[in-house]
Amino acid sequence: MAILDILEFPDPRLRTKAKPITQVTDKHRQLIKDMLDTMYAAPGIGLAASQVDVHEQLIVIDLSEDQSEPLVFINPKITVLDGDMEKMQEGCLSIPGFYEDVERVEHCLIEALDKDGKPFTLEATGLLAVCIQHEMDHLDGKLMVDYISSTKRDRIRKKLEKQHRLAAKHA
Repeated sequence: MAILDILEFPDPRLRTKAKPITQVTDKHRQLIKDMLDTMYAAPGIGLAASQVDVHEQLIVIDLSEDQSEPLVFINPKITVLDGDMEKMQEGCLSIPGFYEDVERVEHCLIEALDKDGKPFTLEATGLLAVCIQHEMDHLDGKLMVDYISSTKRDRIRKKLEKQHRLAAKHA
């Protein structure tokens, strides 16, 4: 079990666009295990490889109460199935302690590879659809704070920078 360091806003590495994975290897399967361990320990319900400073198109999600239903998406592609939007309060492991309302597509289809490199499709609604879109944003270098006003975003950035300075001083 390895707990990876999660990058925190405003770390510029969070803005790096992830590259597609050309071949799923044992290295990726180990990364998936480490990402799941990290996500569960945080605790969270989704984690993108970009958040642990690996800029490849890989996300893990588990919405179950008992951490028994991990989902793995490699090179995910999304298709909107209807135009209905849903506003939901989101949090982010890279923006700890902050929750904001974000509007996202309510119903979508995801095409991806699983941990063994096999293609699959999944129809998603509600929280799962929101979570997938949130994590896919990370792969594009986009964060939930990009959906809020610049004033709110600056306030969050300043609070997190202050926390980082205090933590570094006490380290």
